Amino acid sequence: MEVTFERPGRILLTGATGYIGGRLLNRLEAAEFPIRCMARRPEVLLGKVAAGTEVVKGDVLDRASLDSALEGIDVAYYLVHSMGSSGGFEQTDREAAIQFGQAAKAAGVRRVIYVGGLGRDDEDLSPHLRSRHEVGHLLRESGVGVVEFRASVVIGSGSLSFEMIRALVERLPFMVAPKWTNVKAQPIAIDDLLAYLLLALPLPADQDGIYEIGGADCVSYGDLMHEYARQRGLRVYMIPVPFLTPYLSSLWLGLVTPLYARVGRKLITSLTHSTIVRDAKALEVFPLKPVSVTEAVRKALAREDQEFVETRWSDAMSSLGSSPRSYGGVRFGTRLVDSRTIRVAAPSAACFAPIQAIGGETGWYRFNGLWRLRGFLDLLVGGPGMRRGRNHPYLLKVGDTLDFWRVDEFEPDHRLRLFAEMKLPGRAWLEFEVTTEGDETSIRQTAIFDPIGWLGRAYWYGIYPLHDLIFGGMLRAIGQAAERRPLEKPTPND
Repeated sequence: MEVTFERPGRILLTGATGYIGGRLLNRLEAAEFPIRCMARRPEVLLGKVAAGTEVVKGDVLDRASLDSALEGIDVAYYLVHSMGSSGGFEQTDREAAIQFGQAAKAAGVRRVIYVGGLGRDDEDLSPHLRSRHEVGHLLRESGVGVVEFRASVVIGSGSLSFEMIRALVERLPFMVAPKWTNVKAQPIAIDDLLAYLLLALPLPADQDGIYEIGGADCVSYGDLMHEYARQRGLRVYMIPVPFLTPYLSSLWLGLVTPLYARVGRKLITSLTHSTIVRDAKALEVFPLKPVSVTEAVRKALAREDQEFVETRWSDAMSSLGSSPRSYGGVRFGTRLVDSRTIRVAAPSAACFAPIQAIGGETGWYRFNGLWRLRGFLDLLVGGPGMRRGRNHPYLLKVGDTLDFWRVDEFEPDHRLRLFAEMKLPGRAWLEFEVTTEGDETSIRQTAIFDPIGWLGRAYWYGIYPLHDLIFGGMLRAIGQAAERRPLEKPTPND
């Protein structure tokens, strides 16, 4: 949804390094708002923000830093919490809300916009939800204008709840389903939540208050898992049990998902309460029609693909070292990545030439017999095998077939990414990137796999021992070809 409104003054964004705050920052920058980000570690944001975005050091528990960060601010987004801390998060969040509210009032801030959690105040709420409500109350008690959005599960690639659901479905075809999987929620797509946050900027002061927001559907957490599985082409079987307590559930989640046990425990205790919208005032005040669960999950998966396409794996991997591999590779979201690099004393054009000529008659530089065997096995299960070859001995363009691969992206003398069209329990890419570094050229080769369910993971880990043999050997041979005959067309190497 495109949001238009009168432009506010300078905006302070806290929590810009978090999930919601980071995405909101992108929206605010795209609208060219004057933004100041406050972070305890500003170096994390520097280099990631737009040229006009100001980044300052500050802490919600440090009044002096708050006074400085809030100076000249019209609207402040309060998107911080302490759920991942090891200590008592309720007391920390309480002190932070008091300090921030008082500092905002003293600085003349017109409005604070805050995201809390759905749940009725008269219910026996979990400590996490109770703390979320208390923070909103303390911000209002300071006398500053507050718009508090109370949301249920946020559906978006990278959100805590969505990552939990994804990990459970992808890793466990059969799962124990405790009572909390039947609790009703009203999930909201991250795009809709961000739209609400932007639409709150121009609200008149008499419309400050609490707004319950959610998507178009009320579903159980079990329903969410089944919808994710459906869109991923998986089946999930849930065995209901009445006795798995939130504490045991959090330990179980810690074993099978990326969640820390302490975060999982705080999250699970919140999931034992129904989180549905009971006050529809938000739909009357804001010109927004939230999407369904089906659409929210579809958008989350599509966004993940988009982010993956836009990502330069070399940027992410290089911070881990020249050969950042552990057994099984490195995980990025659902994707498993095996990346390796060599440096070659040859110009970038010479290094890219053997890459551009790969496959077909040239072959794959090492263990071509194994590549042909893989192609034969692919034919047996209905795949294209290796019989397609390539259209030209050394010229390529996007869309060309290359044995059982297809050219997904091509930048001459710099980058080639191939998408696997063989039969696989998932999706696979093979990427080569050539970068000049002083007198040498770096060649990075990255194998990427997006497994579907446990079968996909079993496939990746089953063949991983062959990676160093096949992919490592291929990369070394490409480097040798570039150094040995840097200006000649490559020849087959069996």
